[in-house]
Amino acid sequence: MLPSVADVLAMPAVRAGDPQVVAGGSLDRPVRWVHVSDVADVAQLLVGGELILTTGQAMRHGDIATVGYLTALAAAGVAGLVIELGGYVPELAPVVAATADALGLPLIVLHKVTRFVEITEAVHRVIVAEQYAELEFARTVHETFTDLSVRRASLAEIVKTAADMLDSSVVLEDLAHRVLTLTARHASTSTLLDNWETTSRLLPDGWDAVAVGPHTQRWGRLILPSGDVPTARARMVLERAAQTLTLHRMIEKDRFGLHRQAQTGLIDDMANGRVLDERDAVARAAALGLARRAAYVPLAIDIAAVAETDPVAKQRRAAGILDAVTHGLGLAKLTALAAADQGDRVGMILALPRTGALDDSLTVACTAIIGEVRRVDGVERVVIGVGAESDSLLDTAHELPHAAHVAEVALSLESSRPFYRSGDVRLRGLLSLIRNEPGVQRFAETELSALLRYDIRHTADLTRTLRQFLDLAGNKTELARRLNISRPTLYDRLARIERILAVDLEDGESRTSLHAALLIRDLTANADVP
Repeated sequence: MLPSVADVLAMPAVRAGDPQVVAGGSLDRPVRWVHVSDVADVAQLLVGGELILTTGQAMRHGDIATVGYLTALAAAGVAGLVIELGGYVPELAPVVAATADALGLPLIVLHKVTRFVEITEAVHRVIVAEQYAELEFARTVHETFTDLSVRRASLAEIVKTAADMLDSSVVLEDLAHRVLTLTARHASTSTLLDNWETTSRLLPDGWDAVAVGPHTQRWGRLILPSGDVPTARARMVLERAAQTLTLHRMIEKDRFGLHRQAQTGLIDDMANGRVLDERDAVARAAALGLARRAAYVPLAIDIAAVAETDPVAKQRRAAGILDAVTHGLGLAKLTALAAADQGDRVGMILALPRTGALDDSLTVACTAIIGEVRRVDGVERVVIGVGAESDSLLDTAHELPHAAHVAEVALSLESSRPFYRSGDVRLRGLLSLIRNEPGVQRFAETELSALLRYDIRHTADLTRTLRQFLDLAGNKTELARRLNISRPTLYDRLARIERILAVDLEDGESRTSLHAALLIRDLTANADVP
């Protein structure tokens, strides 16, 4: 930022000349350069913004010449005129101050002899240093955002970098004035986003905004809600950030939409403790369309689908699943934050109205979502795990891993219902938590290994018989009917199982132990039920 005339007058080299402002306009004018001249027609050599230092020789040729001299300087756009009183001009004629006032030209006199070279050196040092600082800042901006482009940084990281550079809040919104991501500085997120849509549509004076996207396909705006940052720097950073965001969108155009990315980022921030203030979380979620003052429910949607090795096709199916989830929510007339998780899973925070039974609303939402997701090519089965509802958005986000655990276990069940809670997965849910423990795996292997080896060696299917026997709680009549074999044949199979495993199938503890081992095997190997 260039020094003003007032800044120059405050420098020691100028103060040594005992300066006095005698006439003219504002001292806030920027000084682009300092020029020393006693030539009467110096104005034709100027380009504007210069501070002229003179001994006043050009004003020794009468009032008419003096007025012409001052008028030419003002027309050239000089920042000001500094006259050293002395041998050439002992004192100013009244016409000088009057003309300067009329022209709005700052006029300063120095009452003591001054070395002009010291003034020019001092001012030019400041100007050059400022120019170098601006060049260095521009270089840093260029290198920083180029690096972000190369690394394919996220929207949130790009916006945060801009906010860090300007030490000011920066908001990225879409064309519907929904906040995609933001970084708050010197204000809380909730305060910044309060009544955001109205504020954004009627952008206050002093706020900077830069369009984001190709010229013919704008898709958002970067907004700097503060006038404290020098405009030149602010525009530079915002424009460079907008270019990086545009490139990011072009690279990611086949991936999930920006609104979905913003939802994914918010869920991740809340779940991992990067958002700690409930009001900030609610404000950001509301800016993304989540209803306020609702009961929040954590959901995890797990999907069994045809194996897909093509990464592009897999990505397309994931996008289709999210589209289906969004459509299902629309049918249920509800709002949610949704995030694609690893594999074919979607994590979601659902906002349910407080009126009516919560489970009824949840059933409607889950039924609609499952119905839509089943339409996606390759999807074979859909289950939804549900965690504990809460009035706190942050607490709900922390419950998402539990909902994911319930959904993962529910996917291995044969039953079908709109949603599953932890009580619905029972023993299978408990075992899934410890299935990877070596001791648990050794237990299952010890219980079943002899029977599994027997089936392999004799091409038998006694493991399936044992499973159905345990599922039916030992009902041999029903088991014989399901297997379509005679009762004597069934008794022979059960006797062989008892001999191979050295157990008594009429013993309750033996049944429990074998059933647990079979569940552990299913969960660990992720195998189809024999």
